[in-house]
Amino acid sequence: MSRRVEVVPYNPQWPHRYKSEAELLAGTLSQELIIVHHIGSTAIPGMSAKPIIDILAEVRSIEHIDSFNPAMLKLGYMPKGEYGIPGRRFFIKGTEDERSCHLHVFQTSNPEIARHLRFRDYMIAHPAKAAEYASLKEYLASRFPNDIDGYMQGKDAFIKEIDRIATI
Repeated sequence: MSRRVEVVPYNPQWPHRYKSEAELLAGTLSQELIIVHHIGSTAIPGMSAKPIIDILAEVRSIEHIDSFNPAMLKLGYMPKGEYGIPGRRFFIKGTEDERSCHLHVFQTSNPEIARHLRFRDYMIAHPAKAAEYASLKEYLASRFPNDIDGYMQGKDAFIKEIDRIATI
């Protein structure tokens, strides 16, 4: 898939943007929502990242989330279905090319929730590994400026290694 890849220095506004989005989502998904988490690189202080806020919403029933699609569209979130991960509902805010947020919705107890949180928490607790990851992302963004798939594939081994280490 061809999509511009831009990695920028950490922006101290990212946590505030997350909080604003989390409040909007809580108002919309209230009857299904258990908790909302800021995940991904924008949740790691000091981390260079694509300027897209990654949000994880833990819900009571994943099957009920599709009924919220009209309300999510009103908030600017485009529903994408599972989008390659069974048991997930994925939404993007913005357009395919200019996204401001990614929303990953999982039913409570889905193992993907713990995996995302462990990765984030490991990176926060290990600044040297976070710096290594930031450097890798900056390099990949310069190497694959118009190839999101190449960028993602380049990060895959590093992410899997951190996932492995973080579960020990």
